[in-house]
Amino acid sequence: MNIIVRILVSAVVAFGLSYLLKAGVHIDTFWTAVVLAIVLAVLNAIIKPILIILTFPITILTFGLFLLVINAAMILLASKFVDGFKIDGFWWALLFSLLLSILTSLLYNENKKKE
Repeated sequence: MNIIVRILVSAVVAFGLSYLLKAGVHIDTFWTAVVLAIVLAVLNAIIKPILIILTFPITILTFGLFLLVINAAMILLASKFVDGFKIDGFWWALLFSLLLSILTSLLYNENKKKE
């Protein structure tokens, strides 16, 4: 049940951000946002840890800021797998991933506090 709530929160935030960032992020329908949230969850569970291990030296040199680049890469990779989801460039992916992670964390924590 916990994962379903997390995916729905991510989908709602992603769909809302697509309206906020109309110039660079395009999501066709809410169901596309749900599929995007599922794909991002799978990519973050499987590929992201491998990338973090491979780029550990660069992450240390940049004091962890390279993790933002990895998050943007996950968004760009997800746009290749999900039809109806389009990102217009790396900087849009970086902004989208930053806002998505911040807002999802805030909303999910608020949801946890109410329980």
